[in-house]
Amino acid sequence: MPQFNLDGFSISYEQRGRKRGAAERPLVLIHGLLLPRVHHYPLADALAERNNRVVLIDLLGHGESDKADHSRFYSMELFAQQVVGLMDHLDLSEAVVAGTSLGANVALEVVAHSPQRVRGLIIEMPVLERAAPAAAAMFLPLTIAYAQMPVVFRALQRIGAVAPRGMSVYGDVLIDLLSRDPEPSAAVLHGLLTGRLAPHPADREKMEHPALIIGHGRDLLHPFSDAAALHRELRNSELVQAKSFFELRFPPNGLSERIAVWLDEVWA
Repeated sequence: MPQFNLDGFSISYEQRGRKRGAAERPLVLIHGLLLPRVHHYPLADALAERNNRVVLIDLLGHGESDKADHSRFYSMELFAQQVVGLMDHLDLSEAVVAGTSLGANVALEVVAHSPQRVRGLIIEMPVLERAAPAAAAMFLPLTIAYAQMPVVFRALQRIGAVAPRGMSVYGDVLIDLLSRDPEPSAAVLHGLLTGRLAPHPADREKMEHPALIIGHGRDLLHPFSDAAALHRELRNSELVQAKSFFELRFPPNGLSERIAVWLDEVWA
C-alpha cells in the first residue's frame, strides 16, 4: 500500500476510482475505532463507481500504518492532522471528508482544523456528548484488558497470523481486529479516552459546510440523539436515519445511493 510520512510515522492509504482530472471529486473516507480502512471497501467501491475519487486512510495505530506505543500520539486532533497531511501529500486543495464513528468525529476535527480544505462532510454514527458515558463504559475495560492481559491478545495475534484472508472483506476485518498488538491498541484507547471527544458544540454551530449526517436507532454507543443534535448544530446539514447498522455495509442500497446523489449536489 502507498504511504506518506508525517511527524516521523508512516501513514498508509489507498485510492479507488478516478485519480486525476479537473472533475476528480475527491472523498477522504475514515474508518472506525480499531478497524482498518478495509471495512469501508464496499462503500468506497460503490461511490467510486459513481465518478468519485475515494481515498481511504489508515490512521496512526490502525491497519497498515505505524503503531506508536504511547497514548500521546493519539487524539482526535492528531488524527485530523493526518487527514490533512494525506490531502497535502496527494495535492488535494479540498475534498469531501467522510467517516464512521471515530472517523465521523475526526471529520469534524478536520473542519475545525482546516475548514478551507473541506468541501463537505459525511458523518455516520457520531460519538458525541450523549454517547460519552457508554463509550467510557465500553472502552475503559478494553483499555485495561489490553494493558494487563497482553498474553491473551498475543495468542490471538498468533492465531490471526495463520488465519486465511481474502475470503470476504468483513472476515478480513474481524481477523485484523482480533489480532491487534495489545500495546498500541491500549495506547490508542487511552489517548482517545483522555482527550477531547469532538469540537465543542459552540464551535460546531459555526460550521457552515454542507453535511450529510447518518444516524442509527437502537445503538447505545452511537445514539440517534447525538446525530439529531449534530443536525441542529450544523446549519447546512441533512439528517438521515438508517434502517440498521448493516444497511451501509452492503451496498448498493438506498443509503449508499443517497450518499452518491448528495455528492453530486455538493460538487455541482
